[in-house]
Amino acid sequence: MIDHPAFKAEPWALRETSLDFDVLAQSESVFALSNGHLGMRGNLDEGDPSGLPGTYLNGVHELRPLPYAETVYGNPEASETVINVTNGKVIRLLVDDELFDLRYGDLISHERVLDLRAGVLNRSVRWRSPSGKEVQVRSCRIVSFAQRGVAAILYEVQPTEEQMRLVVQSELLIDEEGMPEPADDPRAAATLRDAIEAEEDHMISDTGAFLLHRTKRSKIRFGAAMEHEVDGPDEKLVELAAYPDGARLTVAADVRPGETLRIVKFVAYGWSATRSLTSVRAQILGALAEARHTGWHGLLEAQRATLDAFWERADVEVDGDPAVQLAVRYALFGIFQAAIRGERRAIPAKGLTGTGYDGHAFWDSESFVLPVLSYTAPEAAAQALRWRLATLDLARERARLLGVAGAAFPWRTIAGRECSGYWPAGTAALHVGADIADAVVRQQNAAPDEAFARDVGLPLLVETARLWQSVGHHDLKGRFRIPGVTGPDEYSALADDNTYTNLMARRNLEAAADAAEAFPTEAGALGVYEDEVAAWRKAAETMLVGYDRVLGIHQQARGFTELARWDFEGTRPDQYPLLLHFPYFDLYRTQVVKQADLVLALYRCGEHFTDEEKAADFAYYDELTVRDSSLSASVQSIVAAETGHLALAYDYLGEAALMDLENLEHNTADGVHIAALGGSWLALVAGFGGLRDHGGRLRFAPRLPETLTRLAFRLTYRGHGMRVEVLPDTATYMLVDGAGELAILHEGREVVLQPGEPQTLPLTPPPRREPPRQPHGREPRRRVPGDL
Repeated sequence: MIDHPAFKAEPWALRETSLDFDVLAQSESVFALSNGHLGMRGNLDEGDPSGLPGTYLNGVHELRPLPYAETVYGNPEASETVINVTNGKVIRLLVDDELFDLRYGDLISHERVLDLRAGVLNRSVRWRSPSGKEVQVRSCRIVSFAQRGVAAILYEVQPTEEQMRLVVQSELLIDEEGMPEPADDPRAAATLRDAIEAEEDHMISDTGAFLLHRTKRSKIRFGAAMEHEVDGPDEKLVELAAYPDGARLTVAADVRPGETLRIVKFVAYGWSATRSLTSVRAQILGALAEARHTGWHGLLEAQRATLDAFWERADVEVDGDPAVQLAVRYALFGIFQAAIRGERRAIPAKGLTGTGYDGHAFWDSESFVLPVLSYTAPEAAAQALRWRLATLDLARERARLLGVAGAAFPWRTIAGRECSGYWPAGTAALHVGADIADAVVRQQNAAPDEAFARDVGLPLLVETARLWQSVGHHDLKGRFRIPGVTGPDEYSALADDNTYTNLMARRNLEAAADAAEAFPTEAGALGVYEDEVAAWRKAAETMLVGYDRVLGIHQQARGFTELARWDFEGTRPDQYPLLLHFPYFDLYRTQVVKQADLVLALYRCGEHFTDEEKAADFAYYDELTVRDSSLSASVQSIVAAETGHLALAYDYLGEAALMDLENLEHNTADGVHIAALGGSWLALVAGFGGLRDHGGRLRFAPRLPETLTRLAFRLTYRGHGMRVEVLPDTATYMLVDGAGELAILHEGREVVLQPGEPQTLPLTPPPRREPPRQPHGREPRRRVPGDL
């Protein structure tokens, strides 16, 4: 049973047809609006009731100490936690002196619609007060893509039957009540209180106000300003008051049936860790002036134009499952709004939709989000990698602290410092460096840019390659080995020669060598010379990949297949996720996989495995993988499709695509899973669409499950707009824009595409294989196509 039966599946909108207070926080996450710089949770306009109030600015955080029972060299001393900044969403209503509160009176109807083409959240409410006064309230909320610090709200109230006194109160508010309550779940945010202090610079005008605040420890200055356009009866009272932690515009009027009290609220935000109070004030007030000059309709038009251009190059069409169709468009919209105006800032694991994971960014960004952006919005992917470059000195500093060369990028962070206090899953997860390098290579292949390759790609590739050369070694047989690391599977820590890590490090080393040879002058400035490049190539050529000859499968890490298996039959359903019910001491000593690890290597580094090896490896590891991570189902779907298990791949797709819409991880209240959104796109495009990008060429081997009758998707690649349409027996490829031809591979055969000339090719049926088993009680739910 899904958590929110009021969600309806439509091709271009997520519609909620009733209000359920029990899942309010989940809805707030799902209906959040963002542009990568500014994020607003989908809280009700009136502020109460709420599950988790939240307004966030990407990068604004507070520091908190990380306590340890024992001091350990190299442990981070402080962490960074996202904070709830000035709330500009609140618009309260009084109807004949009774507060508009949906917990009282009669809620006749309530509908919210997230419009994926317009980029707005619409709301319509019909409410009868306890004294019997009935009103219709409509609102429309936007966080602008065109003006990154700007949000706006249209708020309209109409009496339905009789004249009544209406009072609308529009607020700016510092609401530290929006911080989450303490939780035992490590995926939740830390609780901070009293993290913000007012600066004495608050101002008011006739219909607007400006507030400025600062975090107490990180010393980040942030502020917000609001202005209003008020339309309604001629005789009305308009007044404004401000105080250090809030401001309120009050509009009072007698309104007759057929009349509308209409308010447009413009809100502008800004922040800086370095600029002066005067400068930040100027930034915010300038953004507010620009928004007012553009006007409400101008903001809507710019939003629609931005999304029209995005959908033209990114849309995915799915025939046969309306819920998956909505889910993949919701996923693309969620990724786009998490990144499009991030501009050298991180893409947090929850985007700007909630406080989950403290607002930290992980390797999820490079591995699950940037693959989508590189092929649909490459400029946003490039900006995310420029953020990694901006944190390179901190990563170098971290490496020096650990006694290794190069750059050790953090496992979790906001501003670039390591924020994980648990080093076996944090510091030891060095694969994050290879994931960043892989994202660099993909970006350069998808959107070639010499300046980016030289100025961004080269230093990132060089410093991550130096890390592998430093932490690895050649053994007595000449094999290059990387001991004591944690791969993607966080239930197996401090392992030797994790296959995913080793293969990704190999790709990293090869890419660094290629980049150094392509830009010798710039590489020389980084201290790279021929002997270092030769050492990288030798390490890559001799990289050890563990193989169990008895079982005929690759080892996730050296010795993994020799461990005892987890007692799946003895584990109750309520004991998942395992990390909340069992000590890591038990998990680390057994064969149990939190999330795709070796299976992720089959997908990401598939050129190193034969088809039969992939089939054998997938069957073995699928039986061990409990999917205690939202990152897993999509990867399992991809490899299930590649190895011919199409029905299983479809089941995993359903789980990946509906992760947040059905709250499958039970923590959507803290924010949506941005990487899982990326995973749903990957499951369709890389899974059933068969997309691979090994070796700098696009390769396709499509195949559909019986339930889906058609899959079509668009990509941007090397200046070409490309459309792929997959039917049960054929695939059609076409260049829809761009100059010149493009060579791709279809089922291993080269196909040269010319603009405007579609090519339709037959599909080879997948081989028939015995379906793999899953851990007892952890089988994916059978996907039944249909509505949510």
